[in-house]
Amino acid sequence: MVDGLFDVHFRLEKIAEKKHALMTLNEVIDWEMFRAPLGRLRDKPRKSNAGAKGYDPVLMFKMLVLKTMYNLSYEEVECQVLDRLSFMRFLELRISGKVPDATTLRLFHEDLKDLGLERTLFDAFDGFLREQGFEARRGQIVDASLVEVPRQHNRKEEDRTIKEGGRVEGWSEAKRRQKDVDARWTKKRGVLYFGYKNHVQADVEHKLIRDYVVTPGNVHDGGMLDGLLDETNGGREVYADSAYRSAERLERLQERGFEERLQEQGRQNHPLSEEQKARNTLRAKVRCRIEHIFAAPTGWTRDWVIRAIGMPRARCAIGLRNLIYNMDRYRVLTTLAL
Repeated sequence: MVDGLFDVHFRLEKIAEKKHALMTLNEVIDWEMFRAPLGRLRDKPRKSNAGAKGYDPVLMFKMLVLKTMYNLSYEEVECQVLDRLSFMRFLELRISGKVPDATTLRLFHEDLKDLGLERTLFDAFDGFLREQGFEARRGQIVDASLVEVPRQHNRKEEDRTIKEGGRVEGWSEAKRRQKDVDARWTKKRGVLYFGYKNHVQADVEHKLIRDYVVTPGNVHDGGMLDGLLDETNGGREVYADSAYRSAERLERLQERGFEERLQEQGRQNHPLSEEQKARNTLRAKVRCRIEHIFAAPTGWTRDWVIRAIGMPRARCAIGLRNLIYNMDRYRVLTTLAL
């Protein structure tokens, strides 16, 4: 069957009527705000002036947004952009338009990672949020989430050397590139995990991520509290679970003028009083808002993992995920306001 002249046009109109989330993102976000920071990628010296200038960096960045949201490989992103009308419309590409291939996207991603631009892009969007009236208000919530990466199969002595910060002898360069020596093992509720931690601070009112830090998985949550706190938040309350509670941290919060709303935990032979339980219940009603942030990737796709090796790639992947969460949250907030 041969398509009619206007069949594609009608199909695109139908997609627009359905208000796909990607289309709404395009409506509420001015992607040009990212052009200036992405311009640093153009500053790399070219090996030759011959050939095409390269793809638009904003287009390439939006392809990385698709890759992260839908947990796709580089090859899958290329294939899906070629195949899916919603992806093409999100990228503002015509059906006859040229699509960057997987290798081009991978090299762009590597350059972005090498320059640490994921943080610059995150901060640029946070500035945009504040300009739109979404300042941090009503206090802040701090928490951390484990982000797993492919588990390593090393000998005990190799793991010991890696943990001590040494260099394992006998590994070829090819093998070394496949080994993640930055990720760490940690145990949570009796289960072992291997990977990194995404420590985030979100404001209570808008449930937007305001700051984050990526660390190896064995870094204690509480140690990151002081550095994540936002002095510009309109509220002074700080909400966090009992892992952040210690006499030293409580004293530090008081010194900085914050009001602690940290969960309390009973100990052996020292159970919580009814008053403490009541306080915990009230605080948990606010603190639980941050769980949506960590659950958001499974709303975009069935599973969200990072297949990254080493801290720079993990930091880039997690940073992009935090940025895209804020974009999607902004889409929801602006849609609700209409």
